[in-house]
Amino acid sequence: MTDAYARLDFRRRERIGMVEAVWGEHKSVEQIAAILKMFQSRNQMALVTRVSSQKAEIVLESIQEATYHVEANCLTVGDPLPKESSLGRVVVVSGGTSDLQVAKESQLALECHGIETDLLLDVGVAGLHRLLENLNYLKEAKVLIVCAGMEGALPTVISGLLPQPIVGVPISVGYGMSSKGKAALAGMLSSCSPGLVVVNIDNGYGAAMAALRIIKIQKH
Repeated sequence: MTDAYARLDFRRRERIGMVEAVWGEHKSVEQIAAILKMFQSRNQMALVTRVSSQKAEIVLESIQEATYHVEANCLTVGDPLPKESSLGRVVVVSGGTSDLQVAKESQLALECHGIETDLLLDVGVAGLHRLLENLNYLKEAKVLIVCAGMEGALPTVISGLLPQPIVGVPISVGYGMSSKGKAALAGMLSSCSPGLVVVNIDNGYGAAMAALRIIKIQKH
C-alpha cells in the first residue's frame, strides 16, 4: 500500500544501527498512519518527525499504540532499543527555550536508540555565567549537541572550553538578519574553534544521529 509514496528501509538498523526516521511535515495523515502500520507489521520501532498536534490527534485515533511527543513534535510506535549505559551520555544544550522543539527532537531520537540523554536549557551567551556554572556537568558527557539561534555563537564557545565531540545545530530563531537560522548556520560553519561539527538548520534528528555514530565508534 505504501509503495507508491514510501519505500521503507526495514533493514536500516541491521545495516547501520539506526532506526528509520520518517519526515512527517509534508506527509498526509493517511500516509503517516499507513507507514506506522507497516512498521507495526514488522514489529519494528518507527520515529516520525515534524508532526503537528492536529495531525497527531487524527493518527492516534487509528493507531492507539502510537505515542505523540508533544515538545518534540514527533510520533513513535514500538519499543525503543534497550538502553546501553556503557555508551555514556549525550547532553543536548540549548541557548534558549525557543530551541526546545529541536532539542527535544534530538533527545527523543537518541532515546529511541537506547542512549542516555539529558537536556541543559537556556544557557546562551547572553548570560555566559549560566554556561560556566555548568561546565563540570558538561565535562561528564561523551558528546554534546548544542542548539543555538540568533548568531549561533554557543557551539563555538563550548567547543573552545571542552574537549568532547560537539555537534552544532543552527536554530531558525532570531530577528531580521538572523534570516531563519542562516546567520547561525554561517556563524557555526565559520567557527574559529577547530573540530566543531555542524548540521543543517533545525536538524535535531541529524545531530542525534551524528552523536550516535560518534559514541558507537568510541565503543570500539
